[in-house]
Amino acid sequence: MRKDAREFAFKMIFENLFPDGDENLTYDIIKEQASLNDEDLKFYDEIFNTYKENKNEIEKIVKNACEGYQLDRIFKVDLALMYTAITEIVYIKTPIAVAVNEIVNLAKKYSTEKSQSFINGVLAKVVKTV
Repeated sequence: MRKDAREFAFKMIFENLFPDGDENLTYDIIKEQASLNDEDLKFYDEIFNTYKENKNEIEKIVKNACEGYQLDRIFKVDLALMYTAITEIVYIKTPIAVAVNEIVNLAKKYSTEKSQSFINGVLAKVVKTV
């Protein structure tokens, strides 16, 4: 399912925020657990590779939308969720409502209660500028 592929991409983006991570090991473990079909793996690859190719620009987009917050002070889970959503919205052209809804649902699963509204607010600002 695309939902699972998106979650897989989010986890890999999260791992990518740490300099000591082993991307290949994590990929193999998550791929085994996620049991994605070929189409879903392609969607995952599109999200993750697009993120890596545009990482600096995506970080700038989040930084501009997070007025008053320094990126290093934001939960890494929340950053990874926002990076995933922005990758989809700006570069992959996933419908905005779908991308935001899916990321907010992942925030409910992986982050704090306050994170959901924070992420939603940041993405609302981003959507106005793209």
